[in-house]
Amino acid sequence: MTDLFDLTGKTALVTGGAQGLGRMIAEGLLRAGASVAITSRKADICEAAAAEMAALGKCIALPCDLASPEAAVELATRVRSTFGGKLHVIVNNAGKTWGGPLDSFPDKAWPGVMMVNVQAPFTLIRELLPELQAAASAEDPARVINIGSVAGKVTERLSAYSYSASKAAIHMLSRDLAGDLAQRNINVNVVMPGFFPTKMTAHLRDDEVADPAVLAHIPMRRMGREDEIAGVIVFLASRAGSYVTGAEIPVDGGVVGCG
Repeated sequence: MTDLFDLTGKTALVTGGAQGLGRMIAEGLLRAGASVAITSRKADICEAAAAEMAALGKCIALPCDLASPEAAVELATRVRSTFGGKLHVIVNNAGKTWGGPLDSFPDKAWPGVMMVNVQAPFTLIRELLPELQAAASAEDPARVINIGSVAGKVTERLSAYSYSASKAAIHMLSRDLAGDLAQRNINVNVVMPGFFPTKMTAHLRDDEVADPAVLAHIPMRRMGREDEIAGVIVFLASRAGSYVTGAEIPVDGGVVGCG
């Protein structure tokens, strides 16, 4: 049991890994022993975060704006060079959102959100299939973990129409990929976070105090903690999660399961 969650010797890519949920996830993988590459749109933020997390293990900055298929292909090339042809874990966490009233919700709110939240993860997985297969075996599959959202599973009344649609799309895409890649020894799962204290939920908090109306919506009456999202990712990436694929796992204090 001592090595059930051990990721020593494993390599991982966490998109959007410099801040928010991505940073929580990257730190969790590093603490479990993995070497981790992180991306962020802003090079200075990416490099600073990687330098700080290097105290936990090998952390590499790969600045990238996943706003186009070409950017995803170029990132895959850099990942291939960084890890020498083998990649054990991809965490597709980078995300984009847009909120606004239905009557004036603009058409321009769709392409960028769908690109970052759905198409870029697909392109990265496609381009890195050789590296995932090189790292995989029947006993220890490679892992793809796509970060969805409770907003793609239940109606949250966020007026973020393209965002919720994109998250529902990544959930279904993940199930399709899990079925197609099982025979290649690549597990694909979705983690659906609920409310965590990140920039994306800043409008729901006053400094670090959550809106009571938001907490009342969560059966456990609190936001999530860093180790609670990191722990689920480490589980899915480790030997403990080797028989799990095609799953949608809510980490949300009961929003999905108790609703």
